[in-house]
Amino acid sequence: MSLDVHRERYVSLVTLKRDGSEVATPIWFAPDPDDDKLLWMYTNGQSWKVKRIRNQAGRARVAACDARGKLRGEYLEAEAAVHDEPGSREFERAFETIIDRYGWQARLVMFGSRFGGTHRHRCALSVRLKG
Repeated sequence: MSLDVHRERYVSLVTLKRDGSEVATPIWFAPDPDDDKLLWMYTNGQSWKVKRIRNQAGRARVAACDARGKLRGEYLEAEAAVHDEPGSREFERAFETIIDRYGWQARLVMFGSRFGGTHRHRCALSVRLKG
């Protein structure tokens, strides 16, 4: 089973703790317009999922899910990377694709992060599906 990147709005992103146990988090994503195996995500750079991605060399899995994390498909192996340098090509590409996909909702979340004090910690995740 594959992930229909053009139909789904959320994926369950599984990252690994140091002890190897898995943590699943539902998250918005946007497929790269030029590469259906590349997904972009927006998150707080101080979140545990970012720390787990860095600690486990990007090992991850993704599956289609709803906003609460209820799975709608099988997990696919993937490789994740953190992009936390504003102005970098990857950082800008991620935010561009997320805003293109989610429009006013993405803008509202990003605007709200300015008031919540998390804007300076924002980062992008790139997740490349394997296979």
